[in-house]
Amino acid sequence: MCEKDDFDEMYQISRSRDLSRRQFGALTLGVGLSAVLPRLADAADTTESEVEIKTPDGTCDAYLVHPLKGRNPAVLIWPDIFGLRPAFRQMGKRLAESGYTVLVINPFYRTKKAPTAPEHPDFNDPATRQALMSLAGALSPATALTDATAFVAYLDSQPSVDKKRKMGSTGYCMGGPFVFRTAAAFPDRIGAGATFHGGGLATDKPESPHLLIPKMKAQFLIAIAENDDQREPEVKNILRDSFAKAHLRAEIEVYAGTKHGWCPPDSAVYDAEQAEKAWSRMMVLFKKALA
Repeated sequence: MCEKDDFDEMYQISRSRDLSRRQFGALTLGVGLSAVLPRLADAADTTESEVEIKTPDGTCDAYLVHPLKGRNPAVLIWPDIFGLRPAFRQMGKRLAESGYTVLVINPFYRTKKAPTAPEHPDFNDPATRQALMSLAGALSPATALTDATAFVAYLDSQPSVDKKRKMGSTGYCMGGPFVFRTAAAFPDRIGAGATFHGGGLATDKPESPHLLIPKMKAQFLIAIAENDDQREPEVKNILRDSFAKAHLRAEIEVYAGTKHGWCPPDSAVYDAEQAEKAWSRMMVLFKKALA
């Protein structure tokens, strides 16, 4: 996953240029999200709960949602640096309405329970920025493996999960590397991975997530923000080459006009049209790969 310096550089360039307190306040967390994310005409009725998952490092608070009936493929969602919050619960529920058992976790449970960010976080505020960066910087490839092991096992213990079908995992921004590490650690279980404006997927460090691709068996969707691609245009090519050498299918696309963070509906740079496009591509991937 991203090292602390990778987070710092990525957010300083991508976020500070695009966010202000006024802009972030334009969309209130947890308010009006159902209008932003339309309910499907054939959406399944779901049940949802706040759950706790024991890990070797503590107790993780998380959100579990699934259809009321039947067994379904499982999907593990890794949030961005702003953590588990209403927007990610809403995205999880929307995915469950399409026939999946979904777990959205608090990646910072070792430090504090959700919410782990202010209601309207201003990344330009030094105190807010330092607090978020400290949370992210405390994570490592080792914590990623610990957590993935616990979360995959938890999902597989749920009556609503069809263990005969592959599991999916998605990650946003800092969550992207978690998806890679999960897919590499559980190649026979994870059948699909999707990252959205993922940070630090391919670096020059020995623990770069892209170096794990040969260990995977999953098909991937990698949705890249245009301004991230402008800053690091070589990343997409490194990823394409790595997946090709591993003989794994991967849809890797730069989404025109988007800025880092464009997918969550509470983001100041939310791009509804392109976010819906990325969501639809994820649904195609899951239908094909989670068999």
